[in-house]
Order: sequence, then structure tokens, then C-alpha cells
Amino acid sequence: MQTITLNREHKMRQKSEPQLELFHTMPRTEIGRELEAMSRILHENPGVLDLVYKDLIGLKDAETGRRGMTAEQTLRSAILKQYRELTYEELAFHLDDSSAFRAFARLNRGQHLQTSALQENIKAISKETWEEIIKTFVRYAAEKGIEKGRTIRVDSTATETNVHYPQDSRLIEDCIVVIIRLLAAGKELNPVPCYSYSDHQRVVTKRVQKIRDTKKEEVRAKCYKDLLGIATQVRGYASKAIDALQTYENRDEVERIRARILAEELERMLGLFDKVMDQTRRRVIDEEKVPAREKVFSVFECHTDIIDKGNRETVYGHKLFLTTGQSGLILDCVVERGNPADTSLFLPLMDRQKEIYGRAPRQAAADGGFASAENLNAAKERGIKDVAFAKRKGLSVLEMVKSQWVYKKLRNFRAGIEAGISTLKRAFGLSRCTWTGWEGFCQYVGSAVASFDLLLLARKLILNTQ
Repeated sequence: MQTITLNREHKMRQKSEPQLELFHTMPRTEIGRELEAMSRILHENPGVLDLVYKDLIGLKDAETGRRGMTAEQTLRSAILKQYRELTYEELAFHLDDSSAFRAFARLNRGQHLQTSALQENIKAISKETWEEIIKTFVRYAAEKGIEKGRTIRVDSTATETNVHYPQDSRLIEDCIVVIIRLLAAGKELNPVPCYSYSDHQRVVTKRVQKIRDTKKEEVRAKCYKDLLGIATQVRGYASKAIDALQTYENRDEVERIRARILAEELERMLGLFDKVMDQTRRRVIDEEKVPAREKVFSVFECHTDIIDKGNRETVYGHKLFLTTGQSGLILDCVVERGNPADTSLFLPLMDRQKEIYGRAPRQAAADGGFASAENLNAAKERGIKDVAFAKRKGLSVLEMVKSQWVYKKLRNFRAGIEAGISTLKRAFGLSRCTWTGWEGFCQYVGSAVASFDLLLLARKLILNTQ
């Protein structure tokens, strides 16, 4: 039976449309030439479609609905989204309106994609698949002589998650809103579960606004105490509702499943709620400094980390470590949890380059945050002849490289990675991730980096043919 289902899915969802012509006519504008070159690169690397295809199999029931998007259409649509920094609504519009976009995405005549279909298919591409796509582009660049990975540079940056500024009052409000919503959903079951609650959302909103607007500490402290009192009541409602939903009896299995799911969601929210209430009491009432690792920064994006950048603005999101070459291509991208020191990632990044190219780079340049005598010695032992840190941190030039001239050259070369990071943030949406969850964050970063590399490769090929 399983074999039959898989066969049906294989028929419904294909890697590509075989009847389409290889290349469609693109407008002879700059964007048209870029799209044509990007299309050729994707065509010359068909292995990436196998990876996307595996992610899409089983996404939709083959017995119902329209024919699913092919792996090729999904990947090309995802690249278009990041390449032009579009929302799903804007992507759907341009795929319907632009002949160039339709040709690049390999859409059939009369095929029109809805926003929901685009979102569902694009988000099905896993972070592992995006990592392999990036590696494929790096290998392609090596084959074409565009990037050999002999001289590399590394740097770190931070990408925000899609959260508002984490104030304790706002976090309490978010928890209460979600819990009240879940309690209301439970009352829609038939028969109605035996629990009661009161909706405190209006008074909570007023307290939060007063905390935000007042300049008097005593007024703010009183409002926080009121908020914590209301939060305790809401927590009591949720606790009783969990008991009622867990023991909910109904002949209808669907209703029982709904009750069980609501109970699990309420339990998850209570765990977060307890942490938020605890950190609020400690920070506001007891005036205690709460360590960052013990804080909750978002109710919806719980994976969010605090990235303290010293004298610069604090970022709520995740830290990224990027490796680029002389071509400007992103050779490697690592997303880290927490706020690890740059020094702890230097050697792992070098080892990853050896895995990619089968050898260590000959020269490496890095920001001063990566500098340490241990990193320098270990890098030399790995066969890296010149290692230049932008800030020497007690290291001499001749310890790092063979001459002052080489040091200046590598230090200036390292500065070029800032331009790539700026482009990723400004033109590929990497300043703020709009996808949800840790997995979604990694997928978003992967799609942005892969699209950046593909565009850069396309531009290199265009220059080479002129």
C-alpha cells in the first residue's frame, strides 16, 4: 500500500517539467541577463533538484488538490524571492505578471501559483538541503576557476529574529493573550469542558501602556505588581483547564485529539509563563540582575538569543559566521546558538574549509575578535602559511605572516567581507529573519546565502563572456 502511495506522489510531483524548452527568451536588460545566467547555472547542476525533490515528497496528499509544484519550480521560486527580497504575496504577483519571472521559474502556460502554495513548498526545503546547494555552487565555482579557496577571510555578524523589543511587561501580555486564546478554543469543544476563566486582556493592555508611558518608578512598580497579580490568576485558569482537557471524554475521536492538543499547548505556554513571571519578579520587584542565559526574550520565537556587541547595539537573534574567498562568494555559513566568542569558532571554520576543498587554505584573514596565540599556532599546524588578524592582540606581524607587506595585503583583503555582509543584509533580507522557529531561521539564512552566491556566480560568468 505504501509503494502505491509513493508512486502516485512521484507522478504528481516531478523534479522538473520535461516538455519545457531549456532556455526561455529573457529581456535584454541587466536583470534579464542575470536571470538567464542564473538559470544556466542551475541547469548545469541538476543534482540540487534531487535534494529539493526529497524534501517535497509527501508534502501533499496525491489523491486531492492541484498538481504540486515541481522541485525545479520550488527552488527557482525560492531563489527569486530572496534575489528580489520579496514577500510571498509579492512573489505570487510577479510570477503571475512577469514573463521573465515565469520563464525563470519554469511555469507552464496557464499555471498560476497561490501565496499559500509558494509558502508551503518553499518552506519545505530543509536547512540541510540549502547547505548542500551552497556547497554545490562552491564546487561549481572551483570547476570554472572562479574560486579556488586558497585565500579566505572570516567574520561574524548577527541576524535578528522577528520579535519586538523584549520588555517584561510585553512578554507577560503576550503570554496572557495566547493563554486566553487557547482557553477560548477549548470552550468551542462539544460538550464544553468544565473550567471557567475571565478575559483580562483590556486591563493588561492598559497596564502595559502605562508602564511604557510613565516616567515615575513607583508608578511603574505598582503596574508591574498589578500585572503579576493578573498573571497569577490567568495561570490558575490555565492549570485547571489543563486538568479538564486531559480528562476530557467524548465519543468523537477528533474532539478528544483537539482537547489533547490544547492541553499540550497550554502546558508549553505555562512553562514559558512561569519563566517570564520569575524573571519579572527578580528584575523589577527584587531589582536583581538576571543573567541573559536565564531570560526569555520572546514567547513566539523562544530560540532567540541576545547578542551583546559591546558598545554597539544589542541584537536579539542569532550569530552567523561567514567565510568568503577572493571572488566574494560565501564559501561557508555557520549559524550558532547563544553568543559564542569568535575565538572559539576560528579553528572549526578552518577545518570546515578543509572538508570543502580537501586541503587547508594557504592564507586566512580574520577580524581581531578571532585572534589568539592558540588559534595562530593551531592554524599553522594545519598548514595555513599566513594568518592575518586585523587586530594583533599581542601577536607580532612576523609570527602571523612572512612579511609586513603580506600582512597589509591580507588585512585590506579581510575588510572586503564587510561589503558582502552589507549586501546580504540590505539586498537579501539577512538583517532580519521573518521565518518562524529555529529550523525556519536556518532555512531562511541558507536561502539568502544560496541566492547571493548564485547571483554572484551569474555576474562573474556574464563578465567572462563579454
